[in-house]
Amino acid sequence: MNRVHELIADKATRGNDIVQTIGPEQSALDAARLMNRHHIGALAVCDTEGSLVGIITERDILVRIVAGERDPARTLVAEIMNTTVLTCTPETRLEEARKVMREQRVRHLPVLEDGRPIGMVSIGDLNFVEAETLIETIRSLEAYIAGA
Repeated sequence: MNRVHELIADKATRGNDIVQTIGPEQSALDAARLMNRHHIGALAVCDTEGSLVGIITERDILVRIVAGERDPARTLVAEIMNTTVLTCTPETRLEEARKVMREQRVRHLPVLEDGRPIGMVSIGDLNFVEAETLIETIRSLEAYIAGA
């Protein structure tokens, strides 16, 4: 697995959410509930046309709502979302996605096609792929040693 589109396809076969979205006019409470329901740490924020306008993460809710002592039911996603969003495409190499996440200190990259999110890659997804690759390498080496 080398490219983001392969990772998204793999996630889908394992029954994992590819991307969850929320509107900027919805509440932070709605966002938190949606993240909890799907066991995810970020939502793509999309306008009525389906175009990406931001991202909201569990950290945004913690810092801007909980620590800021704001009412999550009365605070709109638009008020706390990040509008500067790092993204990737389906053709982005996984190594490049990992490098961007590490260097920019982000945990989620929306995958865009024609300005619309078609997936979300998390650092956990990339760690899973790397672990699977290492396990396969170990199995191959063990089989080679056993056959020698």
